[in-house]
Amino acid sequence: MAQHLRCYVYPAWEKRALGAIKPGDVQSWITSLTTTHKLAASTSRTVFNTVNAVFRAAVRDRMIPHNPCTDAKLPSVPRKKVVPLAVEQVRTLAEEIPRRYKGLVLLGASTGLRPGELFGLQLRHVDLLHATVSVEQQIQQTAKHGVYVGPPKTARSHRTVPLPRMAVDAMKAHLRDFPADGPEGWIFTAPQGGPVVYTHFMDGSWRPACAKAGIPKGTGPHALRHHYASLLIKHGESVKTVSERLGHTNAAMTLNIYTHLWPDSEERTRAAVDKAYADQSADAQPQVDEAA
Repeated sequence: MAQHLRCYVYPAWEKRALGAIKPGDVQSWITSLTTTHKLAASTSRTVFNTVNAVFRAAVRDRMIPHNPCTDAKLPSVPRKKVVPLAVEQVRTLAEEIPRRYKGLVLLGASTGLRPGELFGLQLRHVDLLHATVSVEQQIQQTAKHGVYVGPPKTARSHRTVPLPRMAVDAMKAHLRDFPADGPEGWIFTAPQGGPVVYTHFMDGSWRPACAKAGIPKGTGPHALRHHYASLLIKHGESVKTVSERLGHTNAAMTLNIYTHLWPDSEERTRAAVDKAYADQSADAQPQVDEAA
């Protein structure tokens, strides 16, 4: 947020009072984010959300009567269809990544945890006896390559996810080779110790492993989450179940991301109607009087 304000907001409005900024000023500024600053539509929306939050707070504190960001038109973000990694791609990636992160790849692919949730796992969160993993926190990177341990992304992100056999086996192997330092010890650690820092993990381990595995450039750890969702959908899990496993805010979010992965239902709907009318036709057949 500080970077957004410093780079894109203060240069435009630093010397103006909040009450002097009108809806037309906001709309012109939004346009400049893509035309002058060349920001992507999604980044422009993120910067706008920061400014909108400032104005909402000003209205709430009665510093200004109205929010000039209300009804602003934002650049549309082209929606990209998720293309999940195949099982063989995940297996190859797990073999190519440094050994200390092999378990992380397999656990991410078999539980759908977000990268920050994987980094935030401690030994107390993993129950191998009952084959579950509890999501209670996440690790986010801070300025100067530090880390911050905080709550999961949303209230619905607090969840317990079942571990399939392959995940249990992967965790046993990982903890045998890289033991956690007690219940509060991190499951996955940086090479020098301590929790994983996202940028270091990406530059030193993930991207080189993806290149060796032939995985397209630009693929991030979130791809493991998409892979997990695609497996659940392929094997007939409901939208509600997939949403709960992923810790989405609601099922609508799940459908918004993965609706194209659900099997086409044209044949099933035709068969359902045909069966219903076929049954009615059978019921309508005249009964033959055997005595006659």
